[in-house]
Amino acid sequence: MRRHLLAQARPLLARTHATCSSSSGSQPQRPSSKLGATLSLEHFVQRSRVLSFYRAILRSTRRISDPTTKADTLRHVRQEFERNKNVTDLGHIRYLLSTGKTEWESMERYIDGL
Repeated sequence: MRRHLLAQARPLLARTHATCSSSSGSQPQRPSSKLGATLSLEHFVQRSRVLSFYRAILRSTRRISDPTTKADTLRHVRQEFERNKNVTDLGHIRYLLSTGKTEWESMERYIDGL
């Protein structure tokens, strides 16, 4: 019976040691995220605004009847978003979003005129 209790205790000890860090007395470390660094709340909000704006542009391009113009517009939009995807400064993100919306509104007026 004692051997049975020791056999049950070993896996518990092994699990405890596997979750503790190598230095004694410190807290266990969280595994690193596969997604990278965690976003701040403001970065998260700005990211959702940028994605919403991108989706709005994609919806608006459906109205372009000429396939070549539509493809060129989509290519240009994607290149601009890709070019600025690594911007992390909140002020610069807000600036890019504001100027992008202004440019897109003028393009929409042109698209509606076609």
